[in-house]
Amino acid sequence: MSSQPPIHSLMRPVRNSLYIGLAGTSFGLGVIGVFVPLMPTTCFMLLAVWSASRGSPRFARWIRHHPRFGPAILAWERERAIPRHAKLIAVAMLALSCLVLALTVTLMLVKLLLIVLLMLLGLWIVTRPEPKADMSPSSQRLSRY
Repeated sequence: MSSQPPIHSLMRPVRNSLYIGLAGTSFGLGVIGVFVPLMPTTCFMLLAVWSASRGSPRFARWIRHHPRFGPAILAWERERAIPRHAKLIAVAMLALSCLVLALTVTLMLVKLLLIVLLMLLGLWIVTRPEPKADMSPSSQRLSRY
């Protein structure tokens, strides 16, 4: 009999490190997305909390408790809802992105395709429900996370 640990237990630290790296990168890209048009924020934050929950539950808890990003993440996770202020910001950024595309992209077909896709994304965002409950971390018990 071998006294060596099974390979899957040796790979766990590597896997956790990869998840934490993905979470950190996604969180950083989400923060950049707050300031840069065409750069999404929420999808990167959702990816960050998903990967952090697999690699570092403590990091996932921190993201969920983050004063800026936590409420929107909790609303999405619990109700598949988007807060009104997040919708307004998203639609404004999408409109700005459409303007940038209209002024910079030279190929008409590409320009129209991108603008139509962004408009459809905006329509999808606007039609998502708004949260029914207060999603602030202080009002929620996050023990299950």
